[in-house]
Amino acid sequence: MGIETPDDLVIHARRLHESVIADPQRFGGIAADLVRQARRSGPPAALALALRAQAWALRAQFAAAEAKRLLDEAAAVARRHALDQVLADVLVTRAVVNQELGNLTGAQRDLDTAAPLAAPDRAVELRFQTAVLHQNLGRLRPAAAAYRAVLADPGTSARLRVVAGNNLAMINAQYGRHADALRLLADAAARAPGVGPAHVAMVIETQAWVTVHAGRLTDGIRLFEAAARAHEAAGLPLGEHFVEYADALMDLRLIPEATDAARAAAEEFRLGGVPLMGAEAELRVAQLALLSGDPEQAEAASTAAIHSFDRQGRRAWKARATLVRAEARLHEGTATAADLRDARRVCRTLERQGTWSYAVGAYLITGRIAAALHRRADAVAAYRRAADLARRSPVLIRMRGRVAGAMAACLLGDDAAVLGYCRRGLADLARHRTALPSVELRALASGHGAELGQLGLEVVVRDGSAPRVLDWMERTRAAALLAVEPPGGTAVDDLEALRGIHAELDTLAVGDRGVTAPEPLVARQKQLEDRIRRASWHHGGPNRAVGATMRPAQLRGRLGGRTLVEYAVLGGDLVAVVVEPRRSRLVMLGPAAAVLDQVRTLFFALRRMTQPLPDSSLAAARLSADSRVARLRTMLLRPLTLPADAELVVVPVGHLHGIPWSALWDGPVSLAPSAALWARTSEAAGTRPRPGPTVLVEGPHLVGASTEVQRLRKLYPDATAVTPPDSTAAEVLRLLDGAGLAHLACHGWLRADNPLFSSLVLSDGPLTVQELQTSGAAPHRLVLASCQSGADVSYAGDEVLGFISSLLARGTAGVVASVAAVPDVAAVDLMYRLHESLADGRTLAHALFAAREELNRTDPAAYVNWCTFTAYGAA
Repeated sequence: MGIETPDDLVIHARRLHESVIADPQRFGGIAADLVRQARRSGPPAALALALRAQAWALRAQFAAAEAKRLLDEAAAVARRHALDQVLADVLVTRAVVNQELGNLTGAQRDLDTAAPLAAPDRAVELRFQTAVLHQNLGRLRPAAAAYRAVLADPGTSARLRVVAGNNLAMINAQYGRHADALRLLADAAARAPGVGPAHVAMVIETQAWVTVHAGRLTDGIRLFEAAARAHEAAGLPLGEHFVEYADALMDLRLIPEATDAARAAAEEFRLGGVPLMGAEAELRVAQLALLSGDPEQAEAASTAAIHSFDRQGRRAWKARATLVRAEARLHEGTATAADLRDARRVCRTLERQGTWSYAVGAYLITGRIAAALHRRADAVAAYRRAADLARRSPVLIRMRGRVAGAMAACLLGDDAAVLGYCRRGLADLARHRTALPSVELRALASGHGAELGQLGLEVVVRDGSAPRVLDWMERTRAAALLAVEPPGGTAVDDLEALRGIHAELDTLAVGDRGVTAPEPLVARQKQLEDRIRRASWHHGGPNRAVGATMRPAQLRGRLGGRTLVEYAVLGGDLVAVVVEPRRSRLVMLGPAAAVLDQVRTLFFALRRMTQPLPDSSLAAARLSADSRVARLRTMLLRPLTLPADAELVVVPVGHLHGIPWSALWDGPVSLAPSAALWARTSEAAGTRPRPGPTVLVEGPHLVGASTEVQRLRKLYPDATAVTPPDSTAAEVLRLLDGAGLAHLACHGWLRADNPLFSSLVLSDGPLTVQELQTSGAAPHRLVLASCQSGADVSYAGDEVLGFISSLLARGTAGVVASVAAVPDVAAVDLMYRLHESLADGRTLAHALFAAREELNRTDPAAYVNWCTFTAYGAA
């Protein structure tokens, strides 16, 4: 080492501590070497200071218990040899570790003991560590004052300036002062590279957290990903990063991803023995369990967090966890007057702190508990306070305030005020949603407005005006699809790699004969899908927004004599608005759950009819299917008293998108995610300057597809036809863009867990919804002779994602697709007859109806095709 004197060893040990703080990965091993040397031949001061440096390196790796053991030894050495200033330094460091171990009382004791022993030039360090302790205890005002004093002191080191500015920024963000926070962080970011990589990672992490709290969610996600890379470059664990990242993902309603992050953080802190951050991670787990609809787990996790915060003396954090537990009990139906008292105390605590964003949520939950306990006056007071506090907050907090205001008005019977709050909240959501860069994030964001949509719908339904109800339905119907991002944003290499994995899975015959996919291959597939999704989250460029509603007279003009039926769910019951050529009507229907029970049984019967079963079993399945179709007609269409010759346009809601609507009505039927989107397809159908080319695509491994394309080539002699191995995803996308009519005969796979990766199987692998969406390809009309290609997945807030919604949003005027698995060979006749009718100039809805009428429904396979293929859009 080149150290010859005891004094040199002491100086080196003191300097090494600063180096370890800046870069624990690089200097941790050097600190361990110095401890060994000091034990052999160094003076006591060198040993104590070297132990302190090594302890900090261990602390950075979440080995807090081992770090505490070394610091205890260092303190004992310093005391034994009356090294007061060394003892002070060791105690200040041990205070940090004690906090992370959840021993905040011990941390305070260490700082109190260190204060009279420390050298004058260590006063700033003591003030800084006291501020950190205040912050962890939830005493934000004294913490902020101490950080400001540290920053104002000319003797403050660059390291402390970075950390104090970083921590003060976090407090400012909690008070809603986001611009001040970001200015502090800009200064800290400029200084951090001169301090060390650990500080660079810390500042980027806080910039991400503050940016999210300021309402700029996708910018925050981008920064969080940069923070993860910085943590890895610095050799730091990712536990704290995962905790704060979970907050951002929660606000984006990426609940599975947020849950994974929170649980990873909780596990890392548990294994590392860091209960301070472990309790915070457990609180996130509880919040996410609530959002996932699991109040029992939420209550268990929040109770564990409460006990941890209580042991640590962190009253503000305990208050937040208590609130989550009260909300979990509310969802379970077990909330009591004691929970209401607890919630009120939390409200007072958070408001006294000045942390308005947390206080808004607290008052909203308090109002809900009071309302559930029939304490109307208490509920109204809590709701109104939430609405008042939220007025100048970021958009998602402001929307919680709108919900609270609407709930108060609802309890007071003030319908006009309910609608006012709901309209303003949905307008806030529309601005927020349009700024998001991908259809996935926009669809998820609509969930923030689901309650506002229901509150407003209840008022307008009670009013009884069909036009007002339709207008309200359209405010929340497929709104994510009305802002279309520009094409691009997906890396071609990742798409090709994903297709390569699918090729491997296909080779292994995964799913056949009980074969399961190898775990490394599945992990690689998930990694690629995540990367592809994230690329779309960061894709720049302005979205093209389109108005969501239109007057009934305008809609009738687009319908051209058709009858539109739009469904909604209100409090578990179905309602429908019927727009006929001369009038509009509102019809109340039965419980939605009863409809879904029939649908589940119908699809079970249809699946059986595609299998090689005995005739008796097929006959029983057919009988069941007929019964369910008849029952669904009775529940969904018969109460509407429609003319028998009406051509229908159906706008379903939620799981009703998966119903085989063509089977329920003896006439042409077309569907759309919203009336506004159907009107857009009508405009596209009427303004097409001239038809583009016809494209026929045959996918691999389908006998029926080959026959189908061969027959259609005779019908369309000028068509461009691609067959395996030339029917690759890239070639098909190229041909689809600008095509007048396209027909794809291939396998289809539904991904209910992630509909953007639902796919059509082409010669080189899957063509996913995600790729179709980001490519911008939009043929004028498209026939998808594929299983489940019409089965879009519904989201909270009346959103849907899948092939149909993506195509219609991009400008396709009409699609035919199936909502279920279909028999391959049996579909050939249906598809040929469909195209014969299209060649005669009919719309897809009329052509499909005519083709279905010619099927022999006594054949099980033909019956399934008759039942499940549906037309979408106006063309």
